[in-house]
Amino acid sequence: MAEYKSKSGYDGLLIVIEGTDGSGKSTQIERLKRWIEDQSYGVMVSEWKTSKFIADAINDAKERNLLNATTFSLLYAADFADRLENIILPALKAGFVVILDRYVYTAYARDVVRGHDINWLKNLYEYAPEPDMVFYLDVPVEILLKRIIGTTGLDYWESGRDIGLSSDFYKSFQIYQGKCLDEYQKMIKEYGFISIDGTLSEKEIHKKIVNKVKTILDIVND
Repeated sequence: MAEYKSKSGYDGLLIVIEGTDGSGKSTQIERLKRWIEDQSYGVMVSEWKTSKFIADAINDAKERNLLNATTFSLLYAADFADRLENIILPALKAGFVVILDRYVYTAYARDVVRGHDINWLKNLYEYAPEPDMVFYLDVPVEILLKRIIGTTGLDYWESGRDIGLSSDFYKSFQIYQGKCLDEYQKMIKEYGFISIDGTLSEKEIHKKIVNKVKTILDIVND
């Protein structure tokens, strides 16, 4: 991949899978990773909130309910900055295909819903390199709710309980996730998301993603 320059300006490719919890991101990322490896490319995956320096602090603050909207935003930005500097950029410079489970768009959606100005957020993440492709798995709130209840269960923060949307856990989840989905819809055109119906089968979604990624790998191969 040494002869190819991605949108970020590095030798590697930056591919983002976006969507809310329950949208199927993890499954598609694992399938995409295996497929790219089968094409003989090096692949690195990085997930949201996994900095070895910051993630534990975020989890601890959440458990103790110490996060207001601004602290929430800044801690996640710190987590992203650390991963970018120590994991993502080195992999891109080395020519890897980097697959990210969520990107700055997650922060834009969540933090705007929590009351922050979008321009403030864009300035906060202005150093983030432009991805080569962003896939957005679009799933209606009602289906997200069923999936979450059937797997991990409703989370306090992912239900927006911290911002007092509703005293009812289920209603709060619907309102919060609905607002996040509205923010994602605004970003589809602005950032060129490749929006995919997240209610399709795993196989169908994987095929759509692979068909798009192939076009970049073909350029790399030329």
